[in-house]
Amino acid sequence: MPNSYLQRRYLVSFATRRLPHIFTDVLIVGGGAAGLRAAIEAAQYGQVILLTKDRPKESNTLYAQGGLAAVIAKDDSIEDHIADTLRTGVGLCDDGAVRECISSAPRQIAELRAWGMEFDCDDGELHLGREGGHGAHRVVHSHGDATGRALEEFLFARAQATDNLKIFDECFSLDLLTDPPEGGRDARCVGALTDHPRFGMQVIHARRTILAAGGAGVLWRETTNPTGATADGVAMAFRAGAALADLEMMQFHPTTLYVAGSTRSLISEAVRGEGAHLLDRDGVRFMAEYDDMGELAPRDVVSRAILDRMVKTGTNKVFLDVRHMGAEAFAARFPFIDQQCRSFDIHPGKDLIPVHPAAHYMVGGVRVDLQTRTSLPGLLACGEAACTGLHGANRLASNSLSEALVFGRRAGRTAGEALANENNNSTGQAEWTIEPSERTELDLTDIRNSLRSMMWRNVGIVRDGQRLSESLEIIEFWGRYVMDKEFYSESWQHRPVDVLGGTAGAGRRGWEVQNMLTVAYLATELALRRTETRGVHYRQDFPNTDPHWTRHQVVRRTEHQLVVE
Repeated sequence: MPNSYLQRRYLVSFATRRLPHIFTDVLIVGGGAAGLRAAIEAAQYGQVILLTKDRPKESNTLYAQGGLAAVIAKDDSIEDHIADTLRTGVGLCDDGAVRECISSAPRQIAELRAWGMEFDCDDGELHLGREGGHGAHRVVHSHGDATGRALEEFLFARAQATDNLKIFDECFSLDLLTDPPEGGRDARCVGALTDHPRFGMQVIHARRTILAAGGAGVLWRETTNPTGATADGVAMAFRAGAALADLEMMQFHPTTLYVAGSTRSLISEAVRGEGAHLLDRDGVRFMAEYDDMGELAPRDVVSRAILDRMVKTGTNKVFLDVRHMGAEAFAARFPFIDQQCRSFDIHPGKDLIPVHPAAHYMVGGVRVDLQTRTSLPGLLACGEAACTGLHGANRLASNSLSEALVFGRRAGRTAGEALANENNNSTGQAEWTIEPSERTELDLTDIRNSLRSMMWRNVGIVRDGQRLSESLEIIEFWGRYVMDKEFYSESWQHRPVDVLGGTAGAGRRGWEVQNMLTVAYLATELALRRTETRGVHYRQDFPNTDPHWTRHQVVRRTEHQLVVE
């Protein structure tokens, strides 16, 4: 690991004695379903602050179309759902996390309904869809293909109405604060250092901090994620010394709307669950050639099949065929997707829908136990930021929103219950100085775009040892010229030290690129080390699954050393 990624404990220089201080019982970083559910729960025990770096409700949850997987039907069972999850996870699932999440998911849906959230029903009974990897219909939806948006808006409204809970939007979390500030074996998390466009840099002290900012899809050129999903939470946790796991496991969604020049828009797996067919450019329905489950095979299988078919047919896309469903039926079941298609003059009732795989969900994250506690005292994690062990080497469709609710609630409760027993809200002084860099400054936009393209080519759906090694060398080179820089926002009102050599106005752009480079290096390093094929990690130079690798890769930062276990 290059020193440029190990030596950087904080992204900015600061001195707490010269900054505004805010105190709370529980601080939550991230405003998706997991963060909101944690905040609602923790507010029953004490004062809570929830930070979002973008406008309210902007998160990966907002764009989730599939639904919430849970055993609802009488002919389904918890054991069957567990079996499907374990099979999809290819030996890396943690049994305790799987059982906890799947057995608790139906209660979370019942709780949402009791709170007043509406779900799609048929004759008063919940409509249950089926998606890839599931052996039964067990996916609950709201507003058709807008389940994520419905869930995000519902939880946000409930959070706004919750006593003891404040939401700070457009507030960038720069780093987790530790006591002592440099971290180390005996360090604990005591809050976060933040930047707000209006109030500048601030210190938020917290007795417990919950990390729920996990989106990382923007590291890849093709992604379903919003522009803010730049792996900030995972990078912060790494710099603070928390243990991370399974970062090589990035799930690629098989079907995003592919229109040249436009951003990728998710085409939910539920479309295939409702009977859509995948066709190549010659009109051949090809998935049966790759897996007995056809279009309902796990996502890694479908993504690789599509990639292989595109190579064989010499094109950059395949097609979803929903014409047999009928225009009215499709629009009623998938109103958002129908609207997106029509905006590009694609009419699903008569036209094929062009699709292409894209980076979708970070399976790995900050390693947590069943109580969502990380290896860093005072810090918890949930949602996409956390590696609970539920997903293993490949996430089963629609398990993620269920996980966000189950472990979001668990994180809020764990943090809240700790308040009665401990008082570790540090008010000690801390200072950190970054020496000015004399190296040439590289263009941030060029680095960001080049990183994303390289990650897509070399650390994407199909990987190879030589290309992974080359990628590490390139990221190390970029790190020497980006990780040594200090970026700050023109809006900072309280600069604790003279930031000589810093780049005024770069602010968020610079911090995001530094976070992206950090997590890209870790993901690539672990992908190179895992010399096998398992789940979403496909090595064409090691195409078989190796029993020796039936284990997690856990990585953490110590002072000037990378530890991989």
